Amino acid sequence: MSMIRDLRAAVRPSLRPGLRKTPTTYTAYDPTRDHSASSAVVDCAVYRDGQRVDDRSCLTPRGAMSQVRESGGFAWIGLHEPTEAEFAGIAAEFGLHPLAVEDAVHAHQRPKLERYDDTLFTVFKTIHYVEHAELTATSEVVETGEVMCFTGPDFVITVRHGGQGSLRNLRHRLQGEPELLAKGPSAVLHAIADHVVDGYIAVADAVELDIDQLEIDVFSPTAKKGSTRGTDTGRIYQLKREVLEFKRAVTPLLRPLALLSERPMRLVDPDIQKYFRDVADHLARVQEQVVGFDELLNSILQANLAQATVAQNEDMRKITSWAAIVAVPTAVCGVYGMNFDHMPELHWKYGYPMVLTGIIAVCLTIHRTLKRNGWL
Repeated sequence: MSMIRDLRAAVRPSLRPGLRKTPTTYTAYDPTRDHSASSAVVDCAVYRDGQRVDDRSCLTPRGAMSQVRESGGFAWIGLHEPTEAEFAGIAAEFGLHPLAVEDAVHAHQRPKLERYDDTLFTVFKTIHYVEHAELTATSEVVETGEVMCFTGPDFVITVRHGGQGSLRNLRHRLQGEPELLAKGPSAVLHAIADHVVDGYIAVADAVELDIDQLEIDVFSPTAKKGSTRGTDTGRIYQLKREVLEFKRAVTPLLRPLALLSERPMRLVDPDIQKYFRDVADHLARVQEQVVGFDELLNSILQANLAQATVAQNEDMRKITSWAAIVAVPTAVCGVYGMNFDHMPELHWKYGYPMVLTGIIAVCLTIHRTLKRNGWL
């Protein structure tokens, strides 16, 4: 297995040339310098028996890990968008695999669950609903981020990318539930998964309201006037793209949560594994919603295009009807405009009023017939 991992480490950079211009290198850990005291660290703490240890030595990742090795418990280090140099010391301190470190630093990963020796590496896509007064063809509906979690026997390292998805409130909530936090790092992993999926549920409800409003706008009587058909098509397509981005975050996470909830893992407490089943069930329901959104938007888009086609046909029928009416006086006036001396009723005193009366009568008859048939 080690030969396979070494081969993957050598080959993988060449498969992803777009991420960087030079091969990724990680700075060697220098024990004389506190690399772990990084500006990317947003919180660092040691938890023992479900309680946060109040010790200043735990304020750095190195100090937290020393406390854990001496007195037990587990360390939870939270980082936000660390650079390679900022993450190098932490990766060396906790023995994180270079492939997982590369993914954590560069982000843009699919939701997944990977195991490296005694560490689980989990990637979650966070979704944030972007508030907007009105949905337009350029509206941003959802904003994505990433939360990556390294879970070991005595540590949890969370790496967050993006402006949304802060875990500060989650940490405070967990600290208020010491009996759950006492279960160890897997309790933190479950709380993060539950937090992310709860975010999906909230976003799904908000997107559903947008789709309902869009459906009302497309099928309302005012939409048939033709003034906003192009705009409606753009709005539908934009919302469909946002739903697709939502779908890319939700669907790949089904398999990792299924593994966490069904397959026994040494790093996951059996009691916590039961809670993963509930999270997996919620995620499955959200995934069904998102798939339904996509199909509904397809139907709305097709209906909108059908409406546009029908409206064009109606316009063409109206144009054709008025052309038929105008053809009558055009034909009569064209005939009497020819320079011939012998024309019917050409020199009759009432010839001109008679022709006008005949033209009006024929035009009214055609107009009435077309309107009765629904062409006008």
